[in-house]
Amino acid sequence: MNFLRNTFAVMVGLGIAGLIITLGIRAFPQWVTFEAFAPFEHWQRFLESMKDNDAFFGFLLFISGLGTTVGGVITALIVKYAKVAYAILIGFIMLFIAMLDIIIFPYHPTFYKISIFLTFFPFSWIGGKIVEVIYERNKKRRIADKMNK
Repeated sequence: MNFLRNTFAVMVGLGIAGLIITLGIRAFPQWVTFEAFAPFEHWQRFLESMKDNDAFFGFLLFISGLGTTVGGVITALIVKYAKVAYAILIGFIMLFIAMLDIIIFPYHPTFYKISIFLTFFPFSWIGGKIVEVIYERNKKRRIADKMNK
């Protein structure tokens, strides 16, 4: 049962991270060069049109970090054990997807190619640590409440 729960948690975390990245890209109307909701259907044309726009890639790094953090938090909330490890798994999968993106589409600037390594793991780790700290505080509070009764 834990396997299904953990698999579900990872899928939900990845879905939330992808949704946040999609909404972040759609946040600026001047960047929308496509008709569909998700930019990933027309990703090659979209990246080609953004090739010289360093501000877009900087924002993409930021929104990817934010999405990975929230995805890591959601995943860590759902899994029962090894919360930080599963949050970091979200970062690893997102890094793998970003590496495939860089390999397949040659339109990314060099700073983006380097910075993705510094974005996905730390932000997903932060997401897992947020949940771990919250759980530890609640655990200490329950123990203190039992001691005071």
